[in-house]
Amino acid sequence: MPFNIDASLRHLVDNSLPADYSAGCVFTPVEGLSSESWKITAGEKTLLARLASREKQRLGIDRRREYALLRHVSSTDIAPIAQCWAEPWLVVNWIDGETLTPPAFFIPASQQRLAAMLIRLHGLRPLGQTLDIKQRFESYWQSIDRRRITPAWLRHHKKMMRTTPPKTLKISVTHMDIHPQNWVNSPQGARLIDWEYAIAADIALEFAALFAGNGFSARQQQDLLQCYARHGGYHDISRLARQIRRWQPWLDYLMLMWFEVRWQQTADARYLDWAQPLRRQLFKE
Repeated sequence: MPFNIDASLRHLVDNSLPADYSAGCVFTPVEGLSSESWKITAGEKTLLARLASREKQRLGIDRRREYALLRHVSSTDIAPIAQCWAEPWLVVNWIDGETLTPPAFFIPASQQRLAAMLIRLHGLRPLGQTLDIKQRFESYWQSIDRRRITPAWLRHHKKMMRTTPPKTLKISVTHMDIHPQNWVNSPQGARLIDWEYAIAADIALEFAALFAGNGFSARQQQDLLQCYARHGGYHDISRLARQIRRWQPWLDYLMLMWFEVRWQQTADARYLDWAQPLRRQLFKE
């Protein structure tokens, strides 16, 4: 079936990409028919264009920031290469390869590679504005279905907005969305994709998101932290583990609000299913 190609994307191809793209290329939607991500193929060359949509912005995604951070992390060889930013499109190179399955993600060899990637990432100086988690809470709050806000939720929100977040342990570039489907084993090596939530933040918040988002057991957490410290990451495991625990309630609330915003945007009941355990945990509902 023919696809509706946004005029701004055609303009980008004609004016910001090499001539072999403007001479003739194939557009393939990557995220269903949302028109927010497109694979652009010209012969053997392939790029990925990602739109800076209003829905993405409401989730805290800033394609200009993503472009700057991808350029910043290019020396680590763990991310796609940012090709250009031509508002409203970010263009990066396409990463060929297979994503991991959850079982493959947790095998020792994968966890060792993950520790190595995190060491390289967290070894970079921070770039741009540091994540303001309370500002993110307030932004999400404006996009939540008001009918779903209970008195217990309102009390919790007010409490979080009054509370001071943990003092940072170490600020660095963080990916903030690492999971098996965002890990590609390419011919050039393991790569992390989908850097749209990447931002300068406490490395302990990165680990809190990694552990909660992937269901790490206590033993798996300890093993990864030990590997991370042993090979050049943050050396004081006990201090890092305590800091991860301090961030956990903040991360839990951030995840809950993200699920609720996505429900409001998509009406996909899966987001309510994922939010419900956090509602019970945080609000005792």
